[in-house]
Amino acid sequence: MTARQMTTAPSEGQAVDFTFTEEQQAAAEAARGVFAGVAPDTVPSPALTPGAVAEGLDRELWSRLAGADLLSLLLDEAYGGAGLDAIALCLVLRESAKVLARVPLLEHSAAAAVVGAYGSKESGERLLERAGRGELVLTVAASGRSGHDSAELAVTARREGASWVLNGVQTAVPWAYDADLVVVPAHIEGAAAGGSVLALLPRGLDGVTLVEQVSTNGERLAELRLAGARLEAGEVIEAEGAWEWLHALLATGTCALALGLGERVLEMTAEYTGGREQFGHPIATFQAVAVQAADRYIDLRAMAATLWQAAWRIASGAPGALPAAGDVAVAKIWAAEGVRRVVQTAQHLHGGFGADTDYPLHRYHAWAKHLELALGPAAAYEERLGDLLAAHPLS
Repeated sequence: MTARQMTTAPSEGQAVDFTFTEEQQAAAEAARGVFAGVAPDTVPSPALTPGAVAEGLDRELWSRLAGADLLSLLLDEAYGGAGLDAIALCLVLRESAKVLARVPLLEHSAAAAVVGAYGSKESGERLLERAGRGELVLTVAASGRSGHDSAELAVTARREGASWVLNGVQTAVPWAYDADLVVVPAHIEGAAAGGSVLALLPRGLDGVTLVEQVSTNGERLAELRLAGARLEAGEVIEAEGAWEWLHALLATGTCALALGLGERVLEMTAEYTGGREQFGHPIATFQAVAVQAADRYIDLRAMAATLWQAAWRIASGAPGALPAAGDVAVAKIWAAEGVRRVVQTAQHLHGGFGADTDYPLHRYHAWAKHLELALGPAAAYEERLGDLLAAHPLS
């Protein structure tokens, strides 16, 4: 739902306001201003580049985001933040995806938010103001070994005195080579199911190795290998529920990126089919073209509805028939499958022009595939949803 943030669920008979708050709308407007003029083709085409399209993030854009206070949206005012919520972040992420912004806005914001919400006061004071100003870059290793299984199971954490020792592998870590700190979920060695911590790994820590990987969109990722990496207790978040909350925020943010990308691709398709003529008429007026475009519009509306429902559950903490993870799973299923259908239809309706590397559609196609698989494919979330339904049967 495109729901206004609510701190509690509406009581029986109470009207629900389905508009965004002024603060949320202001964040989206600020984002549109920052992303205005950002071109999606500022780096080489991933179709023509054998490796990564660039070594690092767009530092100029990163500075502009910091200057507009968009890197501190979720931070408490005590750390110079706006104190906003997941809905505001998703509105900003939607705008960023329309221009294929090459910045770790989702990972950075989510990492900072989990430190603020679950970390120690010392960690907050050490990291959050600088993160909000863009002086520190944060990211999250949340894909596990395959992107399908739970990420925390890929790394073990063992307590040794006042320290923690980490071993394992996380794959496809975004922006790892740019980050000053990587948040890594880890299963506590010997703990019962669900026992996990979040390790805050600083750059250059002994026992940490990065091996370059390249995403389908040409961005530089890393396989993060941990072999006896040691952290002090203050660098590990032990609070119950921290990883689950962080994962929900990351997955929902990925849905916002998919929505923004899909909306821009449908706009491009409308512009092209409205101007391309056959037999003296725009091809957009042909029934076969209009029906396919309409189907993709329906996909986008479903993606939007499930996204805002998930973001609202995270932001408000409101109860539901299922835990919030159920709404997140539904949103991710729609996002993964919907964005794939949108770009495939756009490619079909553009014909050979859509594959022209001088035209940006192929870039959106590559980013869509990356987002479809990010944090796990739709099948992984279908399994999670099935588990939730089994544990919480709907009456």
